[in-house]
Amino acid sequence: MKKTSTIVMALALIMAMTQCKKNESMVDSDNTGETVTIILKVGNDDGSRVIVNPALGTVNFEEGDKIYVGSGGKYVGVLTHDGDHHFVGNITNPTEGQPLHFYFLGNVTPNETLDTGTTETCSVVISNQTEHLPVISYAPSNENYSSSAYTYTAHLLNKCALVKFNVTTPSNSPICITGMKNKVTVDFTQNTVTPSMDGDGDIVLCAGNEESFERWVILLPQAALEEGEEGTVHSKYGDYLGTRPAIPAITNNGYHVEGIELIVNTKNYPEGATNGLFTINANGDQVYFSKGNLQYIGNETPQYWKFADYQWDFFGSSQQGNYYSDLFCWGTSGYNHGAISYHPLSREHINENFYAYGESQYNLFDQTGQADWGYNAISNGSNQENSGWRTPTIEEWGYLLNTRSTVSGIRWVQGRVDGMAGTILLPDNWDPTIYELNDANGGDFESNSILFDDWRDVFEPNGVIFLPPAGRWYWEQYFQQDGAHWRLLFQTGGYYWSSSVFDSDMDKVYILSFSSGSLHPEGSYRYNNSSVRLVKDHNP
Repeated sequence: MKKTSTIVMALALIMAMTQCKKNESMVDSDNTGETVTIILKVGNDDGSRVIVNPALGTVNFEEGDKIYVGSGGKYVGVLTHDGDHHFVGNITNPTEGQPLHFYFLGNVTPNETLDTGTTETCSVVISNQTEHLPVISYAPSNENYSSSAYTYTAHLLNKCALVKFNVTTPSNSPICITGMKNKVTVDFTQNTVTPSMDGDGDIVLCAGNEESFERWVILLPQAALEEGEEGTVHSKYGDYLGTRPAIPAITNNGYHVEGIELIVNTKNYPEGATNGLFTINANGDQVYFSKGNLQYIGNETPQYWKFADYQWDFFGSSQQGNYYSDLFCWGTSGYNHGAISYHPLSREHINENFYAYGESQYNLFDQTGQADWGYNAISNGSNQENSGWRTPTIEEWGYLLNTRSTVSGIRWVQGRVDGMAGTILLPDNWDPTIYELNDANGGDFESNSILFDDWRDVFEPNGVIFLPPAGRWYWEQYFQQDGAHWRLLFQTGGYYWSSSVFDSDMDKVYILSFSSGSLHPEGSYRYNNSSVRLVKDHNP
């Protein structure tokens, strides 16, 4: 036998200081079986859901919204809004003589698999509130279920509060508040909705910006909180920190319109670094990259080192003179670490002159570390000598590009930024939903075309690295009647030094080389002039 019952119910979710009220409607029934099809009519004129109406605190329904149904201590089905003022779905074996129980869980997918007639509890985490507000509400039907009933009504009550925050931050990333109850557990056996804390108790809301500081969030009932410690509010990727202010007690159906101030502007990454983190070995150690290739400015007094102002900046073939450079022979840090040629503008075709610390077997990071360019005071990288900047080892380059695990599964791509070709490194926590990229961990310079505005507004704020193909100067030997000669030539492509000596040929050291469709380590003679991109260890 199949029992079918059609229920029409007018609903409105009013997030205000009074509870929500529902209108009663008559229904028809044709009871012929065990599965009950319920049509839940919503009394909104347009069926749309308003994210926030500060004047009224209203949240309305839209197509795809779901209401979970319990009966007799079990989950019995789900109803889905059809975009035409109705919730439609099947429930199975509702219990005679008991109310139906309706749960709106903010359109967050439950953590558990729900089996009709079996599941007794489920839970949702409402941390992510960057796109919509996950209102939590519940109501039993006013009447007990009966196979012969014609009318069911309900009075849906909010189990959460609407709270306004005023956010001040230079970050474009979402802002996270910690220490909040952010998990809801539904117990179908007891017909309860219980808040708790999941993980660190994160609530993630959109960042403030110059146009709007107001951000509304859904908070679950909890006791008042005292002011937190530094870092209890932070941008999603941790580049800026703040202190969570005191939070008043949150009660069901609360409506806090005064605005709680969130100031998230303490910089949390090294000066001169981008804010992305990149894992460099199996131990899980991470580094920041400098915000641009290293440059030596030798045509000013005093001479100085700096990071390029933009990630795609390079001097290229214009730097053959003896005034400035961002293409260097290996180990030319400017410190007299034992090499014959250690000045940044040194250019000569004798490998032995560029031995770190005067010996062929030494890496840049050996001995005093002064052979590494990062030992210098870099004007826009804290301007302190030996402040932790360094050249990556070849093992670190390899792990970062070929091995590390990332949230997105993407370690690098190739493409063009505002027309400039290059290799793009994605940080460990890159969110692939914010921008679609082609040919992950492969491809060529034509695989991705990124507009300048997108790079500035999406990629840079999320710590993405761009390695431009700045080229290199290299020495070539040629012969004439009077004997052998050397000439300095320029080669296009990307060539980035590592700090590691080449295994099989001490005249060479490892370099990261790339062109369109190619990215790999190789050996390079020390006297070639190549790019330097420094990193700094992350010490949480």
